[in-house]
Amino acid sequence: MTNGHSDSELAKIGPSEQKILDSIQKNNIDFLRLQFVDILGVVKNIAIPANQAEKAFTEGIYFDGSSIEGFTRIQESDMRLVPDSSTYEELPWRKDENGRGAARVISDVRRIDNTPFEGDSRTTLQNSLEKAKKLGFDLNVGIEPEFFLLKTNEGNPSLDTHDVGGYFDITPADLGPSIRRDMVYTLQKLGFEIEASHHEVAEGQHEIDWKYAPALKTADNVVTFKAAVRAVAHQHGLYATFMPKPISGINGSGMHTHMSLFEGGTNAFFDKDGEFGLSDIAKHYLAGLLEHAPALTAICNPIVNSYKRLVPGYEAPVYIAWSDVNRSALIRKPASRTAAGTRVELRSPDPSANPYLAIAAMLEAGLDGINRELEAPEPVRENIYDFDAKKQEEYGIKTLPSNLGDAIDALEADEVICNALGPHIIEAYTTTKRAEYADYLVSVSEWEHNRYLRTF
Repeated sequence: MTNGHSDSELAKIGPSEQKILDSIQKNNIDFLRLQFVDILGVVKNIAIPANQAEKAFTEGIYFDGSSIEGFTRIQESDMRLVPDSSTYEELPWRKDENGRGAARVISDVRRIDNTPFEGDSRTTLQNSLEKAKKLGFDLNVGIEPEFFLLKTNEGNPSLDTHDVGGYFDITPADLGPSIRRDMVYTLQKLGFEIEASHHEVAEGQHEIDWKYAPALKTADNVVTFKAAVRAVAHQHGLYATFMPKPISGINGSGMHTHMSLFEGGTNAFFDKDGEFGLSDIAKHYLAGLLEHAPALTAICNPIVNSYKRLVPGYEAPVYIAWSDVNRSALIRKPASRTAAGTRVELRSPDPSANPYLAIAAMLEAGLDGINRELEAPEPVRENIYDFDAKKQEEYGIKTLPSNLGDAIDALEADEVICNALGPHIIEAYTTTKRAEYADYLVSVSEWEHNRYLRTF
């Protein structure tokens, strides 16, 4: 069972659960939020009074799965949330004037008989990690989600950015230092090891980086990061959005993903005598990412708006290639002076992705490269953005899908990724995404009104 729980273990309180119950009482926690995500990565939660926390750990909390996107049909809707005690955190922004507050614990979704639910994306990631474990590997992941801070109008987000700053700007152009500072303090209270924060390229765009961690922890952190950033932004009268391309004509937000496989305490991607410092395992993994890149795009760039970011000219990678020296390629081997820091970076994902599914799909692509011993092509050290079609063809460089419909086609044609995510998730996900894309195709935009209404 996921997280080491068996039926018998669900009937008793262990040391970690008891520590949480003691903390709830000591720190005046009134409510415990059992948090999970739907198939799209949207955060859901069930809040229970603190005096029900012990029941949550011993029995789980039952809920109607038919109401959740991508879960179950009405005739098989009863589900159970089983909290993962290692994810318990008290929410700094939920303290009231009397010092009473709320906490959250991330939960796995199970069926009534306690079997893992195949539609739970967190369970899907754990299954992929178990597959890697059987091959002797543990996956470490570092993620860099960018976001915009927008002014609000009567509580609703506007398209006015809160500043006009640019990359690494300082005050007065960057009006975000105090906001990012509060975000950093909040994240540190939640256990994040923050490494840097700065203004990004576009107006009103920001990035906060934290230390890499085991893959499941990183996926959990992404969900927590979004909630914390939004909460602090709200305290400052702003709205934080992780929409990939909220504003026309400026850069969009990415979620660059750094990956490395470890064997015990040794980085399996590092070879001091290897070309670029990469081992054969790393090159096979990288080749797997390149081979499955079109299908990965459907998971890592999951909304119509994602493809407004994935266009040449805005620092977003669209070319299926890799490099050790520039950022125009899809995959980059970041410079590192340490064995532990050797990794590969996939630059296409954006923060609208479900982090559990995205990391699972990336891992499965890499493992397929290792299992088949795929050979990585030569790195491209020139700026691919400057290539014309003839030169792209000369180098054998293809492009990512240009829209959500093409990406879903690529996903459905990729047996490795489909088999890894499972038929339940693939069917629910592709059905939802095809409906979303169909709605988009028949919608009429403001751009079309401005362009054509008076002309024709």
